[in-house]
Amino acid sequence: MRDFTLPSLGADMDEGKLLEWLVTPGDEVTKGQVIALVDTSKATLEVEIWFDGTVHELLTEIGEVVPVGEVMARFLEPGEVPGEAVAAPSPPPSAAVAPPQAGRRRVSPAARRRAKELGIDLDGVTGSGPEGAVTLADVESAARPGAEEAVAPVAAAPVAESASPADKQAAMRQAIAAAMSRSKREIPHYYLSETIPMRRAVEWLTAENAQRPITERLLMTVVQLKAVALALREFPEMNGFFRDGAFEASPAVHLGVAVALRQGGLVAPAIHDVADKDLTQLMRDLTDLVRRVRAGSLKSSELSDPTITVTNLGEQGVEAVYGVIYPPQVAIVGFGRVMERPWVEDLALTVAPTVIASLAADHRVSDGRRGALFLANLRDRLQRPEDL
Repeated sequence: MRDFTLPSLGADMDEGKLLEWLVTPGDEVTKGQVIALVDTSKATLEVEIWFDGTVHELLTEIGEVVPVGEVMARFLEPGEVPGEAVAAPSPPPSAAVAPPQAGRRRVSPAARRRAKELGIDLDGVTGSGPEGAVTLADVESAARPGAEEAVAPVAAAPVAESASPADKQAAMRQAIAAAMSRSKREIPHYYLSETIPMRRAVEWLTAENAQRPITERLLMTVVQLKAVALALREFPEMNGFFRDGAFEASPAVHLGVAVALRQGGLVAPAIHDVADKDLTQLMRDLTDLVRRVRAGSLKSSELSDPTITVTNLGEQGVEAVYGVIYPPQVAIVGFGRVMERPWVEDLALTVAPTVIASLAADHRVSDGRRGALFLANLRDRLQRPEDL
C-alpha cells in the first residue's frame, strides 16, 4: 500500500484545497498521470502522481483544505491485493514531510522549520489551519514579542472561490512575501552582473526568423534560456537545491521561468530538460507555459522541481534585474532589456546592442569566483548563437 500525500509545490505553499478528484477507487494509474486538481493562492494545479498503482481509497473530500504532507489517498502497488502488507516507500522529493501519524499534531513543513530556527515549542502554538494545523504564519505570530495566540493572515489557506479579486491578490502577495522573506533570512546572497554584447545574437536571430513562418519565430528569451542551461552543465553548483544543511546538485536543468500574472504577482514554473531541447521546441514550451500560467492551469511538477530560476524583465524596459533566490534553489539569473550602448569592437568605438545579465547565488554553495566564471561562460555562449 502506498500513501499519496499533498506534495510541496514551492516555498510559499503550506496548504492546498482539493477541487476535484480525476480518479476513482479501482482505477489504475501510471507515474506522471494527473489525478487531482488543487487550488492554491496562485493557481489551480494539476497534481500528478509519482508512482504506478491502483486507487484503493480517496481520503480527502472535495473542498477540503489539507496541509502539505497530509495523506490524501492510498494506492495498491502493482500486483498487490487489498489486505497484503507492503512496506511504504519514501515520499517523492517534492513532499516535505511524512504524513502525520496518530496523536501527532499537524504542522506544515515550513512552520516546523521556522519553529526550529526560532527555538519555539510547537506545543505552545495555536494552530489556525484545518483541524488545528500549525502554519508558518502561526509560528511567525507566536514569535512576535508579547504574542499569546497565533492568528493566521489571509494567505494561510487557499482563498475561497467566491473571494473578490482584491482578496485573491492580497493572498498572493502575502504568499510571495512569506517565501521571499524566508529567502532573505536563510540564504546568504551574493550578486554579480556582466554586460554582454549581443550584436551576433541579434543578427543571427533576425536572419533565422526571416527563414521561419511567423508562427515559428523565436524570441531572444529562448536563446538566453538555452545559453543559461548549457552553461549550468559546467557549473552544477548553481543548479540544484539546498536542503537539510546540504546541497543536492540536479542532474537535469529544469529552468523556472518567472511569468507575471494578469491579476498581479508571479509564478516561476519549470520548463524541463532545457539543455537537451532545440530552440524550436523551447519556443513551443515557453509559449504553452505562459498561456497556461495566464489561464491559471499548471501541473504540480512544473512548480515543484525548477532547479534554478530565470527572470527576464527586458520587455518591461528594465536595464537590469537582481533577483531573490527562490528556496530551496541556490541561484537565480536575470536579464534586462537589450539596448544600444557605446562599445569597443576591434579597437574602434561603436554603438552595439548589449544586455546586462545578473546572477544572485547562495554563498553556502558557491563563491564569487565561480559565479563570475559562470557569467563569463554565459557571455561566450551568446557570442555563438548558431551553436545553441
